[in-house]
Formats: sequence, structure tokens, C-alpha cells
Amino acid sequence: MPLDTPASRENLGISAYHRLKKDIIRNVFKPGEKLLMSRLKERYDLGVGPLREALSQLVAERLVVAISQRGFRVAPMSLAELADLYDARAHIEGLLLALAIERGDDSWEAEILARAHTLSKVMEVNTPEELLEVWDTRHQAFHTAIVSGCGSPHLLQIRQSLFDQVERYRHLWLRETVLSEEALERKRREHAALVEVILARDSERATAMMREHLMTPVPIITEAMRQQGLT
Repeated sequence: MPLDTPASRENLGISAYHRLKKDIIRNVFKPGEKLLMSRLKERYDLGVGPLREALSQLVAERLVVAISQRGFRVAPMSLAELADLYDARAHIEGLLLALAIERGDDSWEAEILARAHTLSKVMEVNTPEELLEVWDTRHQAFHTAIVSGCGSPHLLQIRQSLFDQVERYRHLWLRETVLSEEALERKRREHAALVEVILARDSERATAMMREHLMTPVPIITEAMRQQGLT
């Protein structure tokens, strides 16, 4: 296949998007930092076209800000945005959970149990970064399994959009949580209690627990942002 085809250009754009997004989330590029095209080309070994396509997609996700006639910057972070995003996520997750409890079937329950079991298992990993990656992937799968029974693709899309916007903040929390055995044990207990109430189909208690569960990272992230000078 020739290199310069619509398919190859699309693949380059997708690659640029995922790599740049990962670097923004991991604070390789700081909030407010100008994204110089020359630096991006060198770092990712890609041309201007795929990089502009990636930047445009990240603007839509509010991780990057377009500067009129002057390129792009990493979107700023703030305590006000942190509070608003987490509050919005807690409300939408509570709504989706209530719908899932109402509509979910036996296979939905089985998937929750399977994901909870996988998340709770002790994992042999080689590095702290690998532990963070594996735990977060399983953690996301667990929470996605819980809300999957809601039966509403549109609400799930809204949830995903909020998740994309909150990822930079979540990463600060992950580093504080996943690399601490004490914090991980607290999360294991929270998840086990949550599963028990969900499977009992106690909607009121489950949604309250879910909202509280999702808001617990906010003080941790707030402190991490202050320590890193992000406030």
C-alpha cells in the first residue's frame, strides 16, 4: 500500500492524537504551555497535517485551546474546573447507576462481579508505571460495567465526554492512590461495599455511595495541584 493514502493519513492522525493526549494527561506538557509545532514534529516524528488533526480533536475535548492565528496551548487547570467536573461526573454516574439497577439483567450483574474480581486481584508488575496503567485500566472497566446496564447510549456518551475532560485531574489522583498500598486497600473496601449494595438492587443507597465514592479524589487532587503549583 502506498504510504500517502487516506487510510495511512488517518492512522497517523489517530496515532498523533493518542500520543499527544497521553502526554498532556501525564503533564509532559504543562497547563497553559504553548504547543510549538516544531517541538511536536520532533517529539512524535510526524508531519504538520496529522498533528493539526490531533490538536483539533483535543480542542474539541477541551484539553487544548486554539489561539487565534498563534497556534495552540494546553488548556489551563483550575480548582473551579476540578470541582465542577467531579460534581457533574458524580451526578451523571448516579443517574446511570440508578437506571442500570432498574434495567440491568443477570449478565450485567455477572460482568460487574467479574470486573470487581479482576480489579481486586494482586498483580505482579515490574514498575510503578506499569502498576498504575494496569490498575487504572481495570478500574475503568469496573465502573464501565456498572453503568453499562443503563441502556442509554446517549447518556453513556455524555459520561465519556466528562471522563475525557477529567483525565488530567484523575492522573494526579492515580499517582497518589495506586502507588500507596494503604490507599489501594481503602479503594478495595469501597468497591466491595459498592458491589454488595448494587447487587442488592438498593438504588437509593447505591447512588449515594457512588457519588461519595467519586468525590473522594477531589481533596487529594486539590493538594497535589497546590504542591505542583497548578492552582
